Amino acid sequence: MRHPDVVARLTGPLPADLEAPAALIPTIVGGGERPIAPPLDAARIRKAAVLVVVLPGPAGEARVLLTERVDRGGHHSGEVSFPGGGSEAGDVDVVATAIREAIEEVGLDVAAAGLRIVGTLPAFTIPVSGYRVTPVVAVAERRQAWVAQPAEVARIIEAPLDGFLPGAPIIVVERTIRGLPLRYGAYPVDDLLVWGATARILGQLGSLIGR
Repeated sequence: MRHPDVVARLTGPLPADLEAPAALIPTIVGGGERPIAPPLDAARIRKAAVLVVVLPGPAGEARVLLTERVDRGGHHSGEVSFPGGGSEAGDVDVVATAIREAIEEVGLDVAAAGLRIVGTLPAFTIPVSGYRVTPVVAVAERRQAWVAQPAEVARIIEAPLDGFLPGAPIIVVERTIRGLPLRYGAYPVDDLLVWGATARILGQLGSLIGR
């Protein structure tokens, strides 16, 4: 899709009923009643935000900004994600958190990119890390040069938005993670597979644009 067409659709409050393709949701192979992760004590949940930026590609096509995280062996290391992270004391809200993290991780220049915040998608909790994450959706009117924060970001990716619209290819993966045999769907992006929370957000974004 063309970037101007996507921008035209990202107006007004974002709907709260956006659904990602069911194939993206991880399930335990063989069924059973075991949760993929145990429920968290509410006192241990921390606020976080990610910035979901729709930007123009080299030919004017709509793209989405993603990062490949540096693999340090911890939760989410080496995975594809949006710029983002935990809230800090100086952040006035989740929008401030998302923008600050994008500035730190990929060198976002709000003025140079002509960044405009559209709204937020429904927040969700990631049990393994204890974060309550709010996706903050924004559009960039112009391209800018990105600068990866080397301690956190291995690669910056501008993925075509078409790859996340309804009907886009989803690859089904089976693997064992933290001792659980899981099956989940993933979006192919370059030589990577995008799964988990990032894929779900992309699926919701695609559902919104594809309406």
